[in-house]
Amino acid sequence: MKELALKYGCNPNQVPARVFTTSGELPFEVLCGRPGYINLLDALNSWQLVRELKRVCSLPAAASFKHLSPAGAAFGLPLDSTLKKMYFAEKLPLSPLACAYARARGADRLSSFGDWTALSDICDFETASLIRHEVSDGVIAPGYTAEALALLKEKRGGSYNIIEIDPLYDPPEREVREVFGLSFEQRRNDCLIDEGALSNIVTANKALSEEQKRDLLLCLVSLKYTQSNSVCYAANGQLIGVGAGQQSRVHCTRLAGDKADRWQLRRHPKALALPFREGLGRPERDNAVDIYLSVESGELLEGDNWRAVFSERPEPLSDAEKREWLGSVSGVSLGSDAFFPFADNIERARRSGVSAIVQPGGSVRDGEVIAACDHYGIAMAFCGMRLFHH
Repeated sequence: MKELALKYGCNPNQVPARVFTTSGELPFEVLCGRPGYINLLDALNSWQLVRELKRVCSLPAAASFKHLSPAGAAFGLPLDSTLKKMYFAEKLPLSPLACAYARARGADRLSSFGDWTALSDICDFETASLIRHEVSDGVIAPGYTAEALALLKEKRGGSYNIIEIDPLYDPPEREVREVFGLSFEQRRNDCLIDEGALSNIVTANKALSEEQKRDLLLCLVSLKYTQSNSVCYAANGQLIGVGAGQQSRVHCTRLAGDKADRWQLRRHPKALALPFREGLGRPERDNAVDIYLSVESGELLEGDNWRAVFSERPEPLSDAEKREWLGSVSGVSLGSDAFFPFADNIERARRSGVSAIVQPGGSVRDGEVIAACDHYGIAMAFCGMRLFHH
């Protein structure tokens, strides 16, 4: 098949819409549903991300994509009891791929609402069982077991978008897009990201553990497919905060850091023990946790507001408790798709427990940024690769 009619373009009024190839066949097949323009952009970008993560670390990988940027991405590492509770996966069997999906979806569950899922490996029943419970637009994978496909085809009344991608497909070296009636052409970003990107450590602290290297590579690969400017925070084999599409570098760092802090606070015993009402849906629970952890949490607990989501009034999480909890966080890794122009990015990063950083380098103020890292004992590598993605 050389052409596929799409549901519509970026907006419902933009019809007709299609995806087509001028040579060969389309490298994917729609097994169920009718994807739209943005669905397919998310599918193809997210597939490239998980394929590259699998190549870099030889682990199953998954991504939760929303509007051309990952809300989360992760490797298929086992979940401890805390993560299983955070990700609503306590009572489900978890394969390595299912763990990758639960982690990717769990990075920023509010942003992942209505996401697109990408899987590096053949989708198994365990992963499909997790996907079926989430509000999601579709999934792309190199294949599906018969059980997994049957389960996913039941989702959204049989209209869930399921795409099977040819894992051997590689696009041409040149890519072309049309904007305002004009054609732009460039070499696609085929730079290879591997451990060599972490070899130029410019700080006094030059020690990177294997876990830090894994998380820094996760950041770099994710940044390659994140709308710029962008910064990623990662911990324990998964992204925990993504700041995408900001005009200011420090705003990327702040946005991603705020998301990372929120992820850390979800691990607090009080957040894990919230007494949700029986039968409350996952999106409602996610919203309730977010409000509980926000500065407006008192509003949720005023009067009888809490009765809508909780079976009993939860004990508030005070600002002092939040500061104490976040103050104990360490071992977080950070990646930036372009150089840090000022040391304020380091100041913000260290407040979220960042101990390792990778960025291209090349700023006239590199010395100030390095000095800030040295002050806090942070290890920083210059990868020499700018990873803008638009």
